[in-house]
Amino acid sequence: MSIQPNAPLRRVSILAIDGIFASTLMQAKDFFHLASLRYGKQLGQGFKPAFETRLVSPDGKEVRSFSDVVIPVDGVLEHSDIIILPAFVEDFDTLRERYPQILPWLREQHARGAVLCGEASGVFWLGDAGLLDGKEATTYWRFFNEFAERFPNVLLNQEKHLTDADNLYCAGGTISACDLYIYLIERFCGAHVAQTVARDILYEVQRSYAPGRIGFGGQKLHQDVIILQIQHWLEEHFADKFRFEDVAREHGMSIRNFMRRFQTATGDKPLHYLQRLRIETAKGLLSGSRKSIKTISYEVGYDDASFFARLFRQHTDLSPNQYRQQFQQAA
Repeated sequence: MSIQPNAPLRRVSILAIDGIFASTLMQAKDFFHLASLRYGKQLGQGFKPAFETRLVSPDGKEVRSFSDVVIPVDGVLEHSDIIILPAFVEDFDTLRERYPQILPWLREQHARGAVLCGEASGVFWLGDAGLLDGKEATTYWRFFNEFAERFPNVLLNQEKHLTDADNLYCAGGTISACDLYIYLIERFCGAHVAQTVARDILYEVQRSYAPGRIGFGGQKLHQDVIILQIQHWLEEHFADKFRFEDVAREHGMSIRNFMRRFQTATGDKPLHYLQRLRIETAKGLLSGSRKSIKTISYEVGYDDASFFARLFRQHTDLSPNQYRQQFQQAA
């Protein structure tokens, strides 16, 4: 299942508060403003923004960053399609008291269908709003203990740099936030815009992890614990050689029962789910490395590069070479 653009993206709001890390605030601003310009060009309206990217504060007033920079804002908390919650260095309890408007705003916007994204300490807003209860989340490693104590009902995953569940996205730090923004740009603006933004900003970034797991969190919001365990196993072993019959037997199920339960829980057939895991990983390797198609095919679990190429086209409508060329070509 390739990512298809959603309904038109109209506004991205980036929360500005006192004690904010100015770099994380402006990183989000630059990513989405560039995407807006690229998207506008693609839509044939010239090099003009196709959607708004606004810095907002609870009272519409300027804020003072962690590094003592005064940052003007564009307005107050407002209806948005995407909300970014950057990292901050202020005491969280102090911020909650200073800005009582934030939590109800987040709950209201999420109920309206907005995508909410927290980076590092910014994830605390999502936890405090109660939106992450019973859902997977992550944050910056220094905050693991405090986050777990504050929000015991949240499924904190200390092994992941990115999580997603029910339009709620968590990024552990700066690089994972970049990957999150590229994913959302692809989701709302299409692959070509995402690839040009990634090429312009992220070409030299080296990761210690694979960002290709994002986009599957919504399929984990079910109550079948065994199937959830198998989903996590697949994320770790997607490139291995195995049979679903053996996976089913190891979890006490017949293959027929496994197939039925997996599709009921996730909405996806096991083989298609596995293919998506492999293709999403391959997309990251194609855009972020110079490895050959054959090498990438092998690394994601396919010995036959021709079969991999056909499968990649089925999921993305592009060949692996076309996908890579879109990323590398000049704007």
